Amino acid sequence: MPETITSCPVCQNTQFQHYLDCIDYTVSKERFHLDECRNCHFIFTNPRPSASEIGKYYQSEDYISHSNSSKGIQNKLYKVARSYAIKGKLKLIDNLKVTNRNLLDYGCGTGEFLAAAGAAGWQVQGMEPDPGARNQAIQNQKLIVNAPEELKNLESESVQVITLWHVLEHVHDLQETIQHFHRVLKRGGNLIIAVPNCDSADAKAYGAAWAAYDVPRHLYHFTLPVMQRLMEANSFGLQSVSGMFFDPFYISLLSEKYRGGMNPIRAGWNGMITNLKGVADVKNHSSLLYVFQKQ
Repeated sequence: MPETITSCPVCQNTQFQHYLDCIDYTVSKERFHLDECRNCHFIFTNPRPSASEIGKYYQSEDYISHSNSSKGIQNKLYKVARSYAIKGKLKLIDNLKVTNRNLLDYGCGTGEFLAAAGAAGWQVQGMEPDPGARNQAIQNQKLIVNAPEELKNLESESVQVITLWHVLEHVHDLQETIQHFHRVLKRGGNLIIAVPNCDSADAKAYGAAWAAYDVPRHLYHFTLPVMQRLMEANSFGLQSVSGMFFDPFYISLLSEKYRGGMNPIRAGWNGMITNLKGVADVKNHSSLLYVFQKQ
């Protein structure tokens, strides 16, 4: 049975308003509702599949972070962009200038970033809910990867850096998970979170067809003010926020497909416009990359 959210996951307010209806274009073709909290304006999928039922909505070769498939132009483009993005992620964590190069990648998928970080001299471990992706990371990349349930068993103040690359929007127990991150991080440790930004220029351009709504896999749809409020309430201070360059091109390409056709020229144009608007104001970026520090 689907589960219905009755209080806002960020501010616990119980008054919501309808925001949007979106279709699961990837797997089920079902329609899902998005609600908006009347108090803090957090947007979330409601009702949503329970944690025990959500797995079936990931069973598609089109869900590249779990399948690692190279089938089709979308997946090929994703892999090219991912290889460039990994270099940027490594530069980001190296720029933290930490002496203890200890990293947990939460929601590591098939482990490409984690393997690259390990090769760059980081002591790494991963957590991944999907058994297939987890096994690929273990077998293909020779990584230590556990189920997310093991987070609660990690020693307090044992990790220097925790990364979530487009993962937080998938986590059912939002507040509890963030509290565990705070407990596990060393004093002054960093939490790096990348999530889609539903206040972006391309989200406004594509409306319900915006691919980064990705219902029902995306349980939450973050904006900059909501993310700041959520993390500050859990004793994390915002160090920086920036846009992710490749995301609007990939998201726009998928959004064109969902809107009824594949128009790579228009997708490229919308991706470029989103990035240009993001330079003027970071809240226009398709995806935002946050660096928080444990307070």
